[in-house]
Amino acid sequence: MATPVRCKPTRGITVFSRHKRITAHRIKRLHKMTDQGFLKQQPGFATVAIHAGQEPEKWNSAAVVPPITLSTTFKQPAPAEHTGFEYGRSGNPTRNTLEECLAALEGGKHGFTFASGLGAITTVAMLLNQGDHIISIDDLYGGTNRLLRQVITRLGIEVTFTDITVPGNLEKAIQSNTKMLWLETPTNPNLKVVDIAAASKVVKEHGDIIVVVDNTFLTCYLQKPLDFGADIVLYSLTKYMNGHSDVVMGSAATNDDALAEKLRFLQNAMGVVPSPFDCYLVNRSLKTLALRMERHKESALIIAQWLEKHPKVTEVMHPGLPSHKHYEIAKKQMTGHSGVFSFKHCGDLKESRKFLSSLKIFTLAESLGGYESLAELPSVMTHASVPEKQREELGITHSLIRLSVGLEDVEDLIQDLERAFSEAF
Repeated sequence: MATPVRCKPTRGITVFSRHKRITAHRIKRLHKMTDQGFLKQQPGFATVAIHAGQEPEKWNSAAVVPPITLSTTFKQPAPAEHTGFEYGRSGNPTRNTLEECLAALEGGKHGFTFASGLGAITTVAMLLNQGDHIISIDDLYGGTNRLLRQVITRLGIEVTFTDITVPGNLEKAIQSNTKMLWLETPTNPNLKVVDIAAASKVVKEHGDIIVVVDNTFLTCYLQKPLDFGADIVLYSLTKYMNGHSDVVMGSAATNDDALAEKLRFLQNAMGVVPSPFDCYLVNRSLKTLALRMERHKESALIIAQWLEKHPKVTEVMHPGLPSHKHYEIAKKQMTGHSGVFSFKHCGDLKESRKFLSSLKIFTLAESLGGYESLAELPSVMTHASVPEKQREELGITHSLIRLSVGLEDVEDLIQDLERAFSEAF
């Protein structure tokens, strides 16, 4: 086990009282520092989110809010002649509306929804055949790691995990049978940032390799991977895209017609489709995505900047901080960062447990991207399924805590964190 980093001395002043006094004026100053050279947000996103696929003329009632179609089957005027829908697994008006909106927000031609984020990942992986090879970023969601390592490999598909942010690693990992590059950026939970354009260029020089980017942490509001060379962008819609912690769903989008045809076939053949009601809920949530992401983005950066000054914190992993090792890459392809980031403190498992159990506003729970703030310990929660040796190599220690900053008042969130620090150390 790694030796814990020693805490910085507080010089006799209780950490809580000192930070409580400086919070108000510091937050006012930090509110002015939440845009730090990232790409400028293109206009029109909120308009697309509200109107794409939502035309009232699509419905006989001309309803402004798309209705929920729960029917599993649809009348056909003659055998094998349907009017656009035949069976709920193959297509549903409510689901189609959501998929059209998702594709438009992504700047893509084709959108697909699935019963969960892992359902989307599984379906995309099924584009490959026995004997093919996947190169995956090493630091990624524990469920994706488990699926690639314990399930996909059983189908005769090879998987290589490597740190793609290290120059030369990607090229070294390419094999003659490499057919897919799997990226998360920023990664989970260490918030590494991969240069999507550079990585795509490297693999495309070696053949027809599909570039997949899991964009769950940022959403299409803060990053559009298709614009930087990705072939498929994928989401756990459960997180920020829905944003209300009440739906489990996944999605994928692409501009490639051939890939789209294959994904549509797999979506129907595998049956990993979401319910119409869940599609209605996500479609509703997209209408406030731009507003929500702006608040997540601003509050999280304020908290990250505050944590950098904290005497018990040894590292803050937030791509919006100039101290982040991939800050310059982030500025090239992002319009800012979301509410999820990680930090390390100078304690170990004992201090992490006490810290997390002391929180009153942040909820100790897995997942991220909801309106409520969450905190978790990846080493024993979201990434517990990652082999211990790999966790050690990735630095997923018991002192690494991941936060998902919600929509509460940022002042209250900082006070909650400070209270937990004072009780844990």
